Amino acid sequence: MKNFDINLLRILHVLLEEQSVTAAAARLHLSQSAVSKQLAKLRETFADPLFERTPYGLRPTPKALSLSDSVSDILQQVNQLTRAEIFDPAQSQRQFHIDLVETAYSLTYPRFMPQLLQQAPDISLTSKTWNDDSLQRLIRCEIDFGIGIFEWDERSSSHYRHVPPSLNYIELARDYPVCLMRKDHPALNELWSLDVFLKYRHLQVSIGGLKRWLLDEILALDHKQLDNAVNMTDFYAAIKLCEQSDLFMCYPSVSALAMIEYTDLVSRPIPIELEPGGYLLLWNKHFDLDPSHQWLRQLITHGMDLIK
Repeated sequence: MKNFDINLLRILHVLLEEQSVTAAAARLHLSQSAVSKQLAKLRETFADPLFERTPYGLRPTPKALSLSDSVSDILQQVNQLTRAEIFDPAQSQRQFHIDLVETAYSLTYPRFMPQLLQQAPDISLTSKTWNDDSLQRLIRCEIDFGIGIFEWDERSSSHYRHVPPSLNYIELARDYPVCLMRKDHPALNELWSLDVFLKYRHLQVSIGGLKRWLLDEILALDHKQLDNAVNMTDFYAAIKLCEQSDLFMCYPSVSALAMIEYTDLVSRPIPIELEPGGYLLLWNKHFDLDPSHQWLRQLITHGMDLIK
């Protein structure tokens, strides 16, 4: 370790995230051969294979996984030491990492990415779908931002006041669920009510790692629940199934209403009084004074001002 090259840790960090030599090489702007040579040096340094080849890519060894958090911490500290005080987006080649819920892609990216590409042509964003580990990734500074769904309704276990204290956040937008059904659904001939809403079976689309929606929590308080026939994660497949069945589908209104004009679906309000939830842009307080971080935060939030 006497002449250890800190760049080897960058290689290891990217390999742990991508679990592919090809993908790591593309992200690092290196050849596959160069990454393979660096991996050989890492294996020699740590006296461990670090990764095993499988039909699905590289699988980290227990040793590699045990190094992951320490490597992230070290690289974060090095980045802070070497980051320029003045940030020029036109000259920067920084790569930002964002975890966001599925519905936030269409809600946010079209509103800030055109400006980003114009102001900072060499900056790149790597995004992953929000999941159960995203909050912890933010706490560990493994990602720059998260865009998650949180609730304002006091009855919810996902209330925004439960955001961990090491994180800061900005409200981007509020949204509420609507109920979608096919245009010739028999429920349209009935007086719309909670009884009708509960009478038919539902198609539930899971987003953002949420296992229970606010709607489910409120119904449970009255010892009621939806009769979910199907649970899936693909919104577009769910739309098709909803068009061809008597299933109801509840979904955030911004995404749902933007889509249904191109489908054979209609919407009805959820027949339950609830407080609209919202999308939060979250980041670790560690980045509060980082100039590049501040620049992207402002770009994202300004792009959302029109829909608040």
